[in-house]
Amino acid sequence: VHLEESGGGLVQPGGSLRLSCSASGFTFADHAIAWFRRAPGKERMGVSCISSDGSTHYAGPVKGRFTTSSDNAKNTGYLQMNDLKPEDTAVYYCAAADRCPTGSNWQAYWGQGTQVTVSS
Repeated sequence: VHLEESGGGLVQPGGSLRLSCSASGFTFADHAIAWFRRAPGKERMGVSCISSDGSTHYAGPVKGRFTTSSDNAKNTGYLQMNDLKPEDTAVYYCAAADRCPTGSNWQAYWGQGTQVTVSS
């Protein structure tokens, strides 16, 4: 199993980035794809999730600015991030699991992360 994030970088406040999560080694279409982030000095936080049935979920701080999607033909998940703010600066991780995160016993495959820095 392999997950690899890409698309991170440095962007000015108000800018946009699209992160990709390329997956292999499992049946992508049967899995939910979740995005998390870890900001410096803070705990990891869930950002979004798209279930295998296409339903989406977002954390409050990103609702209305971020959009998650997936392309089963390409085994790739996406996180479109618009109107980025300095507080969005973090390492972003994608994770694949049988369902979106629920409870403490949620297990997933994880990528290595990609840095997103929002600064002028």
